[in-house]
Formats: sequence, C-alpha cells, structure tokens
Amino acid sequence: MKHGKKYTEAAKLIERGNLYDPAEAVALVKKSAVAKFDETVEAHIRTGCDGRHADQQIRGAVVLPHGTGKKTRILVFAKDAKAEEAKAAGADYVGADDLIPKIQNENWFEFDVVVATPDMMGVVGRLGRVLGPKGLMPNPKAGTVTMDVTKAINEIKAGKIEYRLDKTNIIHVPVGKASFTEEQLADNFQTLMDAINKAKPSTLKGQYLKSVTLTSTMGPGVKINPMKVQ
Repeated sequence: MKHGKKYTEAAKLIERGNLYDPAEAVALVKKSAVAKFDETVEAHIRTGCDGRHADQQIRGAVVLPHGTGKKTRILVFAKDAKAEEAKAAGADYVGADDLIPKIQNENWFEFDVVVATPDMMGVVGRLGRVLGPKGLMPNPKAGTVTMDVTKAINEIKAGKIEYRLDKTNIIHVPVGKASFTEEQLADNFQTLMDAINKAKPSTLKGQYLKSVTLTSTMGPGVKINPMKVQ
C-alpha cells in the first residue's frame, strides 16, 4: 500500500518495533495527525480471548471523561410515556413499529446508537439482520436496553462508547479527536483501559492484552507497551 508524503513524514516520528508509554504514544499520535480535518484517535486492542467461547466474550460500555468529540445521533425505540421521555431527553429520533420499514426498505441509517426499552426488543429483533452486522443492535450489557431512557441518552451524549471483540478478537474504539489536548486523550484512553482490564474473563488462560495500538484516522499506528496499561 502506497502512502502519501504526509503519512511518510509522520511515520518517521515513530520507531518501528518500539513499545511506547501511553503518554508518549498520545503525543506521537497527535504529532502525526496531519490531515486537513480533525482526525479521530482510535485504540486497537488485540486480546488473547477467543470470542467463539461465550465465557470469553468481552462487551460493555464506558463514559469517556472528555467525550469523543463527535455528535452522536441517537435513535430510541419506545412507546407512549417512554417515547415522550426520550424526546424530552434529546433523542434525535424516536419511534416504534413505524421505523421498521424505513430501516429495512429505505436503508435508513441516519443514527449512530440505538436505545430500546425492554418491551420493544421484540420489534427491534426483526431488524437484527441489518442492525447486528453494523454493531447497532441494542444490548443490556452496553446499557442500551433499558427503561431509564433519560440516563441512557445523557450518558451517550456525555461520551459513552461501546467496546466489543470483533471476529479477530480485537477491540476497536475511538478515544477522542486529534484536536484534544494530550491530557484529555490520555485520560480517555486510561478510562477505556481500566474498563477493559475489569472486563477480563475469569476463564482466560495466558496473556490478556496481546497488543495495544493508538492511531489517528490517517496517521500511522503507535504501539503501546501492554504491560504499562494493565
């Protein structure tokens, strides 16, 4: 893969094969984010888990202290009083069965997070095939299946992110924007790592964190010493 001049210059800042402290990694990622837009800073965490086993699945959510820097559009499946509550709390879209054809037939995905009250999960389940692969299916572990829709919406707006293993047992999550200060990014990253360390499956044998990499949207990855974040 051929990289542009900016990427090549940025990559020179990073010593290949070196494992950095979290603070150094954050500084390098900020320095190497040279695109014309405000790049997202992401963490990629390779685990020793095998997600094919239910007892080694990792899934949860955490509120980043400084948010993600991105406006999150929230869709809430709720009826009657709960629908009114969701609107009052600032949900971008609220509906019930009426939203099914819009999503299924019109391929409407103008939202980033889906929240549902438990009584609506029968309806939402019909969208499993389209919401599941996009990682949009509400889940009690992530706090997105709940009767307390106000709390769910407030937390998401405050910077709540969901983390889960992908098919290759890697967790990919945003931890802020390149325009954040180093302290803000380091705080967000530490909060995320604390949550992931707490989520370590008790049945796991061997090393939990195999590799931890921080990167910006267009920049090179910076590897962090996994021992420094456990």
